[in-house]
Amino acid sequence: MKAASSIELARIETRVTQVGRNEGLSQGLVNVPPYRGSTVLFDSVADLEKASGHRAYGRWGTPTNRALEAALAALEEGSNSMLTPSGLSAISIALLASVKPGDHILVADSVYSPTRNFCNTVLKALGVTTTYYPPLIGAGIKELLRPNTSVVFTESPGSLTFEVQDIPAICQVAHAAGARVLMDNTWGTALHFPALRHGVDLSIHSLTKYVVGHSDALLGVIVAREAEVYRQVRTFHGQMGITVSPDDAYLAMRGLRTLAVRLRQHQEGALQVARWLQQHPLVRQVLYPALPGAPGHELWKRDFTGACGLFGVVLEPASDPAVAAMLDGMQHFGMGFSWGGFESLVLHMKPDAYRTENPEPLQGTLLRLHVGLENPNDLIADLDAGLQRLQAHRD
Repeated sequence: MKAASSIELARIETRVTQVGRNEGLSQGLVNVPPYRGSTVLFDSVADLEKASGHRAYGRWGTPTNRALEAALAALEEGSNSMLTPSGLSAISIALLASVKPGDHILVADSVYSPTRNFCNTVLKALGVTTTYYPPLIGAGIKELLRPNTSVVFTESPGSLTFEVQDIPAICQVAHAAGARVLMDNTWGTALHFPALRHGVDLSIHSLTKYVVGHSDALLGVIVAREAEVYRQVRTFHGQMGITVSPDDAYLAMRGLRTLAVRLRQHQEGALQVARWLQQHPLVRQVLYPALPGAPGHELWKRDFTGACGLFGVVLEPASDPAVAAMLDGMQHFGMGFSWGGFESLVLHMKPDAYRTENPEPLQGTLLRLHVGLENPNDLIADLDAGLQRLQAHRD
């Protein structure tokens, strides 16, 4: 058995600054530079014939891409990983590589809405049937498995409503039935949720969010637990011609180095804002699993090692014009569809419009907040003024 290296034995904050380094490629620089190129030249026919992967053609990725893939696989203790141009492309490639016509898949009802759309359109057209299951079903998912169920897709916490799934229980039941477990692990990140250690076969991330961290590049990754699953998905990935810019891979690697300290600050700020919101008379519920007493907190405390800056808040019912009055006047919270960068964001969300298995539809007005790296007191003041505008339009 190969002895563990000092990096593998180090704590996660140390590992995130060191994984993926390659002195042979960086020539003494602390970061592997962006290697740009498509054509690779060979000295002989023999060298050409034995070349493979990025050593043969740029579409298979450059040394920069491979360094990032190695780093992300190491952080999740996976066999290997593969980059994609976005989080959604990582989801779609992982699903397509795991199903065939006639298959049935189970998907958490609380997934990212583009995931749901992909299942309802592309997979449906390919003859794959999707059943959406209540996200809190846990081991009870056994009752929904069919002989042709090939995939159980999870996302924890759930998109918008932040349900924490019992991933170990789901994996145990799914594997016993021969199904592969996929997980959108963007919220937890490789630092805060060891998805593969909990039994997940393919851990999927939108690197656009916290890994890039600066809202200036789009990337996704699929990390495989086992080598055979990696080879199968990587083959499909290559057949689809998926490629990622080395410049974007470089930006993600640069962002990765500060991920631990940024996540710590995001969590501290989010907890401060969430506690303040919890006490506000217009707030019915705060949906942040890291907050004691919030839905899913006990499962989060059991399985996660930390949290991020994204959560939901349910306000007293308010009209769309009242919500617009609140949001249009925000000074520190911007409105945008992504999250995970240094900036704080807020959106008015209506998840009940497309969910089918949500047992208790939200009674109130849902906002999704991303707490960035600003001073939390400034964010609280911004929310306080916004809620005063909301109240004025409710009266």
